[in-house]
Amino acid sequence: MGPDEITVSNGHGLAMTLSSFGARLVELNLPDRNGLVENVVLGFDGLAPYEQHANLYLGSTIGRVAGRVAGGHFLSGGLDLQLDPNEGDNHLHGGRHRSFDRVEWSVAASHPSLGAGVIFEYVSPHGEEGYPGTLHARAEYALSEDNELRVVLTATCDRTTPVNLTNHTYWNLAGGNVPITGHQLMIQAHNTLATSADLIPTGSLVPVPGTALDYRQQRRIGDALPEGGGEPWPGLDHTYLLDDSDGSLRRAAILYDPDSGRSVELFTTEPALQVYSANRLPALQGRNGVSFAAGHALCLEPQKVPDSPALPGLPSIVVPAAQEYRHVICYKFRTR
Repeated sequence: MGPDEITVSNGHGLAMTLSSFGARLVELNLPDRNGLVENVVLGFDGLAPYEQHANLYLGSTIGRVAGRVAGGHFLSGGLDLQLDPNEGDNHLHGGRHRSFDRVEWSVAASHPSLGAGVIFEYVSPHGEEGYPGTLHARAEYALSEDNELRVVLTATCDRTTPVNLTNHTYWNLAGGNVPITGHQLMIQAHNTLATSADLIPTGSLVPVPGTALDYRQQRRIGDALPEGGGEPWPGLDHTYLLDDSDGSLRRAAILYDPDSGRSVELFTTEPALQVYSANRLPALQGRNGVSFAAGHALCLEPQKVPDSPALPGLPSIVVPAAQEYRHVICYKFRTR
């Protein structure tokens, strides 16, 4: 039996299609300033291309741990775990075989207090991809009447375990096969993490003022890109440490397309934002026949930074047994 696809509308011009495979967002239709409705996220038609290109993580829920664990060796909070390496020697986005984006989630009823939406559930058994404990995860997507999409990611486990969930949607507010360089971006962060060539944090911070990574004021992405960026397209793949993060729902970023007038404001309860401009996205045909390629989307992935001995001062992703993990993401859509 294949995955369920569910389409939900808020009745005010915003409609989303979700898939139970990876609890993912596969389509989001949004009007531009002239009322033209287009899909503004990258996705595929049917299950097969998602399985074939699983390492792209298009629109999916990421877990059990978003981000990279050096050498696949997680050592923190009394845990000493060897996780499945799936990016060279490193462990990325939950592993190779049974990460959350690669499994079928069950579909539950929507929560009426949050608007029109869907709740997905998945039970990850003890030992899956090297993680301890049986973990019960939920991913809730809900549209409000004032054009907000709220994603609530929760989990509980019967053992102490690392948990770090996020959403990996690829945004292109132009609704077509165009580079992301013409979009404008704002990120509320003064610092990024310094990383090695394989994107593992080294322990130091990179202040953004005066650099190509400075998006404190909204600006066109293509006006300055970091040198020596991702392959084959030299864009962003950086971890921003958000200013004044305190666990409450706070604004992290704004993405705006001047041509269509569409904008999305991202709010999160988490302290970091991984920003990835689809540098390694291959040329593919996507959903509804729309093609895309490297540099044709922007991922905004709010999360914590996985525990590392090089970063002892950052919040831990280790969640004690029976304690609830909760991450709220809110996307506010506007046209102007």
